[in-house]
Amino acid sequence: MAHSLLNGLTADSPDDEEFRFSSDLSLEDIRSEQHRFCIERDWLNHHQPRSVLLAMVGEVGELAELFQWRGEVSTGLPEFSAHDKMRVGEEMSDVLIYLIDLAKQCRIDLPSAVKDKIRKNALKYPANKVCGSADKYTSYMDEEESAGGEDGVKVVVGGAGGGAGGGGGGVGREREEGDGSE
Repeated sequence: MAHSLLNGLTADSPDDEEFRFSSDLSLEDIRSEQHRFCIERDWLNHHQPRSVLLAMVGEVGELAELFQWRGEVSTGLPEFSAHDKMRVGEEMSDVLIYLIDLAKQCRIDLPSAVKDKIRKNALKYPANKVCGSADKYTSYMDEEESAGGEDGVKVVVGGAGGGAGGGGGGVGREREEGDGSE
């Protein structure tokens, strides 16, 4: 696969399985480089958790702006010019840098948290029950499973916006915050 180190763009691949991130930079490398960048500019006093979070939200807005008014976009962004695709990479980079900095400020081991969340999502969304469905997890849980919920919180099956008939192509469906589903 062709890869440009200059702008982070990769050649389009017809098969999603062929896309891979380069492996020459870890989250720890990014954290360390960002920390050094801030030290060199005497910015550490400006990088408190709330400030970093708000900066990240601003960058997410800038990323969203690149997609605004385009309608659905295809994998690989063939509808984007090379310049716009480069800007998408830049804004994604800003979001990632701030996310890693926020994790540092909050003392969250992000790689461990990601692994844990993927494990929890696998339990919450078992492939044999959800394959091909975008329904909320409560729509396929039986009554016994729903009584315990995640982290001991009672989950009510059915109800407004999330029950078994709540699919409807995504309109009006409830999602648990940060559950990784779409």
